[in-house]
Amino acid sequence: MRRTKAEAEETRHRILHAAERIFYAKGVSNATLEDVAGEAGVTRGAIYWHFANKTDLFLALYNSVKIPQEDMLDPNDAESDADALAGIEKAAGEWLDVMEKDEQRQRILSILLRCDYGGDLAPVLERQQEVDAHHTKLLVDAFASAMTRGDLDACWTPQSAAKALRWMMKGLCSEWLLFGKRFDLAAEGRECLRRLFGSFRRTVAI
Repeated sequence: MRRTKAEAEETRHRILHAAERIFYAKGVSNATLEDVAGEAGVTRGAIYWHFANKTDLFLALYNSVKIPQEDMLDPNDAESDADALAGIEKAAGEWLDVMEKDEQRQRILSILLRCDYGGDLAPVLERQQEVDAHHTKLLVDAFASAMTRGDLDACWTPQSAAKALRWMMKGLCSEWLLFGKRFDLAAEGRECLRRLFGSFRRTVAI
């Protein structure tokens, strides 16, 4: 019996959700397609119908949800804001709020943090590097806008400010996830942002 497009898509989603659970529990390197098939209640053949191999499945899972800062900043919002620094800080704080509540993002980011990217999984690392490069450019452009308006302190360049923000955000999320969520990500993260952006902002002498 030929499957409908809707049925095929439903099966694909089941496989992705099963892979998320299996990769989170076992790690990507230790998980097998048999594990995923059993969790999803499908055959290995069904997995190969949708995905070429485990790497292809992992990439599809990676692309199924926005993760570390990938959707943190809308450059159009930042550029149109009269106070570019305030716009970036607001977007970063809101991203932390979402991360604290979104369990799927938490699981997928945990999988990525624990993954060994050697061998067949190298394409996933390459994809992450592409996303990082794109997002860094968005942030550099936004901080450059702040510099043009005279808001960015002279001790910072757009490049150094963008890197400092990205590193702080990644460090916060990594420590929170890997060490048992032992602090309030949104509240303490926003306090860190407040202090960091205080250093970004040019002080006007009176």
